[in-house]
Amino acid sequence: MTLLALAVGGRGIVDPDTPVLCADDEALLRGRAAFETMRVYAGTPFRLDEHLARLAASAERIGLPEVDRGGLAELAALALDHAGVADATLRVYWTAGREGSGRPTSAALVSHIPADLDERRARGARLISLTLGIDTRLRQQSPWLLAGVKSTSYAVNMAAEAEARRRGAEDAVFVSGDGLVLEGPVTNVWWRYGRTLETPSLDLGILAGVTRAEVLLQAAGLGYEVVEGSFPLARLAGAEEAFTSSSVREIMPVIALDGVEYGDGTPGEAALGFQAAIRRAAGV
Repeated sequence: MTLLALAVGGRGIVDPDTPVLCADDEALLRGRAAFETMRVYAGTPFRLDEHLARLAASAERIGLPEVDRGGLAELAALALDHAGVADATLRVYWTAGREGSGRPTSAALVSHIPADLDERRARGARLISLTLGIDTRLRQQSPWLLAGVKSTSYAVNMAAEAEARRRGAEDAVFVSGDGLVLEGPVTNVWWRYGRTLETPSLDLGILAGVTRAEVLLQAAGLGYEVVEGSFPLARLAGAEEAFTSSSVREIMPVIALDGVEYGDGTPGEAALGFQAAIRRAAGV
């Protein structure tokens, strides 16, 4: 990730090569930090308020100081203005701050959208399934596992993406210990049977994706019924098509799961339709 601009709480615009976090910031010591990543269209972050609300919820679950949403929105605007680009990736961070200080660290980072993203979308992604080894009942009854929280403790997520690449795929989908489809390392997962879309329920402890919510909002207008629930991996494997959703990647068609292709191995109609709908919702 090459930074175009960096704004830090209490400091304003900072040179990206300038150190920002102290060595004893709890984001480094213990991963006690929350973040949000979003797409910027024509200079405007998509669903910024929703992202900041989710950040605040994650911070509360982690036990961080209360998030200053207004301050973060100002930092984001400052960084975007300094970057001077129309389309970009925006990340906002909220950490616990230096150990024992009670003073959080906040930052907004602007970077380029991955150059090959549209090419990857046109080609579609191959997924592998990875078992987390924890059944859904334990996830639901164990709030200390922080299911559904977007924290900077992302080592498992990155290891899953690395394992997918090692197996010749582009992404992964997590499966619970009792065989239920959950989510991707950085995505929500969808699949289609006829005019019905199925997707894992938030009750399973998955992340409440902002783009996921947009797909739900757009579904009826595109002629789809959506069923949220608990589904075994076989249900995803047997679908007519599948796709993932996330803020930066938007809608990513899935063309194969565990080496088995969907249909003719090309992006499906629902993925293409929802991608266009997301762009319309963003005003582009």
